[in-house]
Amino acid sequence: MPELTAVPASADTARTTVRQPPQVYAVAAVSALGGLLFGYDTGIISGALLHLRHDLHLSSRQQEIVVSVILVGAMIGALVSGRLAVRHGRRRVVLWVAVVFAAGALAAAVAPGTGTLIAARFVLGLAVGGASNMVPVYIAEVAPPAIRGRLMVLFQLMVAIGQLISYLCGWLLNGSGGWRLMFGLAVIPAAVLAIGMLKLPESPRWLVEHGHLDTAHAVLSRLRPAGYDVAAEIASIGEVSAAAPRADRRALLRPWLRPALVVALGVAAFSQLTGINAVVYYAPTILSDAGFGESVALITGVGVGAMLVVAGVVGAIAVDALGRRRTMLWFVPLSGLAMAVLGVAFLAGDSPVQRWTVVLSLLAYILFNGIGMQSVVWLIAPEILPLSVRGPATSLATLSVWGFDLLIAVTALSAINAIGRSGTFFVYAAMNALCVLFVLFKVPETRNRSLEDIERALRAPGSLRRNLARSS
Repeated sequence: MPELTAVPASADTARTTVRQPPQVYAVAAVSALGGLLFGYDTGIISGALLHLRHDLHLSSRQQEIVVSVILVGAMIGALVSGRLAVRHGRRRVVLWVAVVFAAGALAAAVAPGTGTLIAARFVLGLAVGGASNMVPVYIAEVAPPAIRGRLMVLFQLMVAIGQLISYLCGWLLNGSGGWRLMFGLAVIPAAVLAIGMLKLPESPRWLVEHGHLDTAHAVLSRLRPAGYDVAAEIASIGEVSAAAPRADRRALLRPWLRPALVVALGVAAFSQLTGINAVVYYAPTILSDAGFGESVALITGVGVGAMLVVAGVVGAIAVDALGRRRTMLWFVPLSGLAMAVLGVAFLAGDSPVQRWTVVLSLLAYILFNGIGMQSVVWLIAPEILPLSVRGPATSLATLSVWGFDLLIAVTALSAINAIGRSGTFFVYAAMNALCVLFVLFKVPETRNRSLEDIERALRAPGSLRRNLARSS
């Protein structure tokens, strides 16, 4: 079969100066509400737990279950959503996720007891896992290559905004019974997401893969600039789709797919092993144990949320301006340095300089890790994994994110008790250094490359990273 020209690398789409249709931004904005719900529902427990543990008379063990069960649900939701998306489409799965978000939030808000609350948090986890898996895939398959990076990073930005809103709600609604309203407020964006998804199109790549060519042509005509060769893009998608069998478990074991899986799973693992959620989940506890007052811990929590938002904005710019690989290579070393400084600061004696060093290095770590890792983790897997296995393979990568997140959540405080705060932060600093080496040797640059170009480079003999570098 003769090779077709890679359409999205054409002059129309390679330049960010081309005016993109408003529908593209509407698709990304509405679907990224799943990220806001993801961030809000994972972050709100930190403020809600202060009073619900007294209202429901929770033991320490029950508190741990209430906090962590959402991660267990997220792992299952990530795995199941990929399988559903292969059969029913990306858009429909995101719509179902919105409904599950609303149901879980409402159930948590009216929970009469511990068992009901745990069940509601598990349901919310299913939605969180589904959103973290399917929203980036949906955006990746709809967006033009020239702006795909910034639109996909919008998802991570919305996660950060959701976390910041949850911290602010925890502060404003502080008091007995306020946790019910904290949980219930998530119904509002869930309803907006569900209504918005009813009006959005299905992924054109899923439509082509399932033989709906006329519908795919109509969708792409609305989502591409005037004069764009829609027919050529559909032909390119069809060529790549026809070259691979339908997704099944055995397809994930094919040798040619292995480099993409290594990159997707490696970035997923390092996004957590570099320590981000140890800080996000336990910063108030760490600061309190170090002698900081409760008010300082709460304000620092809001600062962490604000820094995540700043990192989301900068990351959205960096992944397209610098590229995915270069963004990681520039900012992950700074993340590791900030974590090492944090470890050194806890070795010093208590003083105003030491306390300021702890707070500033902690915030610097959140900023640099947010830009270098969190802005890329939800972007790289949908880009690099081929169409025929994108749903289940992305589910596997998302499952890895939540699995390592759960590992960090249940070991961070134990590690601090075993080797101290400094020792724990030095381990995370070392993980940042290992991440830099992994990116340097394994992760290719995918900026301004069509999904079909990336898959061709993956199927070609030799190194995926070198194949993409040569063809850019």
